[in-house]
Amino acid sequence: MLMADLGDIRLNYQLHGDPEGPPLVLIHALGTDLRLWDKILPLLPRGLRVLRYSLRGHGLSDAPNPPYPMGTLVRDAERLMEHVGMRDALVVGLSIGGLVAQGLAVKRLDLVRALVLSNTAAKIGTAEIWRQRIALIEDKGLEAIADATLERWFPKPFRQTDEALAWRHMVTRTPRHGYVGCAHAIAGTDFYTPTSGLRLPVLAIAGSEDGSTPPDLVRETAELVPGSRFHLIRGAGHLPCVDKPADYAEALTAFIHETGHLAA
Repeated sequence: MLMADLGDIRLNYQLHGDPEGPPLVLIHALGTDLRLWDKILPLLPRGLRVLRYSLRGHGLSDAPNPPYPMGTLVRDAERLMEHVGMRDALVVGLSIGGLVAQGLAVKRLDLVRALVLSNTAAKIGTAEIWRQRIALIEDKGLEAIADATLERWFPKPFRQTDEALAWRHMVTRTPRHGYVGCAHAIAGTDFYTPTSGLRLPVLAIAGSEDGSTPPDLVRETAELVPGSRFHLIRGAGHLPCVDKPADYAEALTAFIHETGHLAA
């Protein structure tokens, strides 16, 4: 249970693997926390130094008053990597985590040598959609969006499992300040131009049943970066590291080796 005091924010993080290994950074989705990656950690190749953390407003990290600009979330990631002594990392970002990863690569290419943009896009939704969701949460709480969120996140068979209930609880127990703060960040972010200027290895991962960032949207973002690769996980939803962890870890491991980040 590690807490990084970065001055204006305290972030909960965990380190795994080889302290001397090549760094891998995992950035989670809105309404989840660092536990999003629980299933894939045991499936990753040995020898990596893995950092995962909870975004501000999520998990055990501080939840200051909203809104949170996307630049602040990027700065949190930047300062946390410096705090633990990481650079030249392979950064994996899922959903809002993918937006943070794009912003980090644009700002600090010295910290990022390769990107996995998972179930994300250069722009997610519209400002109006996010304004309506924020208004609903502020009026009725996160319970009001929980069922619709799970429908976008998971295929129907997974939603009928006991595990899906745990993910519903994770959404509803996210601090309201944190969810709304990060929703403002997404609403105000359009990375089409900055991401199109990136020149580094990129793997984009999509789930065929993703109701939040459909495969065509993920593919469109991948195509902004020359030489990027697109990988579709069939039967997976918005969080394929949860409902298809073996397939997800296989794709991620192949990319880790292909980029030379870790010797095969």
